[in-house]
Amino acid sequence: MTGRQSFLAKAWPIAIKVVILHPLTPPGEPSITFNQFNMYLDPEKKKEIFGNYGKSNSDTGSVESQVALFSYRISHLTEHMKANRKDNSTERALTKLVGKRRALLNYLKRKDINRYRALINKLGLRK
Repeated sequence: MTGRQSFLAKAWPIAIKVVILHPLTPPGEPSITFNQFNMYLDPEKKKEIFGNYGKSNSDTGSVESQVALFSYRISHLTEHMKANRKDNSTERALTKLVGKRRALLNYLKRKDINRYRALINKLGLRK
């Protein structure tokens, strides 16, 4: 394992190795190796979140679906911050996301208290 590969293995535990075999390479020896990274929030995951908390899979505008998406992103960033305490840009992004979620929850609380309570219970948020 080269220095670059060992660095990636330590820094990015979610790395997936993709090996492309060249036709002239002897069997068992990869000619080109790429590291690809999984996105934590792919389009299928978004549709799943919108389907569970919104009115449909394409319901991206309702408060419930936006708060659910923010909650998923907040939990992901929180796990990242546990491992990387000095990552100030992620900390700032996390703080902004929490503020956006709080603002949407306050809006929902003002408009329809029953939907607010149902969403809090369904997401397992405190309050």
